[in-house]
Amino acid sequence: MNDDTLQQIYDHAVQWTREAGKYIREKMKESISVSTKANQDDLVTDVDRAVERFFQEKIAASFPHHRLMGEEGSYEAIKDLTGTVWILDPIDGTVNFVHQERYFAISLGVFTEGHGVIGIVYDVMNDELFTAQEGKGAFVNGQELAKLSEMNLNESILSFNAGWILKDRKLEMLVEEARGIRSYGAAALEIAYVAAGRLDAYISFHLAPWDIAGGYVILQEVGGVATDYSGKELTFLHKGTFFAANPYLHKKILQLLRGS
Repeated sequence: MNDDTLQQIYDHAVQWTREAGKYIREKMKESISVSTKANQDDLVTDVDRAVERFFQEKIAASFPHHRLMGEEGSYEAIKDLTGTVWILDPIDGTVNFVHQERYFAISLGVFTEGHGVIGIVYDVMNDELFTAQEGKGAFVNGQELAKLSEMNLNESILSFNAGWILKDRKLEMLVEEARGIRSYGAAALEIAYVAAGRLDAYISFHLAPWDIAGGYVILQEVGGVATDYSGKELTFLHKGTFFAANPYLHKKILQLLRGS
């Protein structure tokens, strides 16, 4: 993909994301229909579905050869990442959206032949837009993010759901070693926060490609590292574990968790 084409896709993606954010804010003034999917905590709203349809229509009209992998159904047709695939979570952090009306985001990653080239994470309520193009740096509201700098674990702020400690009690060591632990309930935002240096690592045991694709590209542009929980490369086709961190902490944390 040449630079002009990439820029065109990026410009459309940013515009559509902002339009979708405006739509979400307007819908929040009305009654929102909420239902469950896999379990009672896996929520979906009519707004999630409408935002995904909006992107489907826009992509089909402007880039008919591209495909959409969206959380609310369009992912079912995606079996590989050949060509150009837009990986979308229309509202990442739906529980927050429903209960708190904040700390949720539109997450979008554009991948070409399995490789992330554009990343967007939009904090709708704070109007904070994180963006990246491969090789051109990462930005928040147009302000370039600095490359991540060296730091120590005992000075770090980490993010993971407290419930994950029940799945791996070794995480208690991170609670003891780190300066602080946080959990925001929106993976895309938490990855973007690692890229911005607001958090230093983020761990989850159950994420889908649409949760992480946008933040992953942004993180790459500031030198961050993202793998699965064991340190293996991500595939962006299946749900799984996720571990994003400042590059100086990623190896240290893996070593600590492995006891090496």
